[in-house]
Amino acid sequence: MATKSFKQFAICINNAEYPASLDMYKVYRVLPDKKAEKHGDIRVVDESGEDYLFPADYFVLIQPPLAIARLLNKAYAHAR
Repeated sequence: MATKSFKQFAICINNAEYPASLDMYKVYRVLPDKKAEKHGDIRVVDESGEDYLFPADYFVLIQPPLAIARLLNKAYAHAR
């Protein structure tokens, strides 16, 4: 059975060490990164379309309703 690919999102809840890079309570797109996860990190995409590693505990993963996820994906596609 094929698995359906979906984008994951997270909300920033702590930007103490990265105030210039992370906006509190902003929704970020998350890219899968097993190696980063093993080290307690998460890979997120910023407004420029670039991805960076941050501590995973700076974020809360969310699963928005499908309609919202589509809007977020569209917004990130235009940000590139």
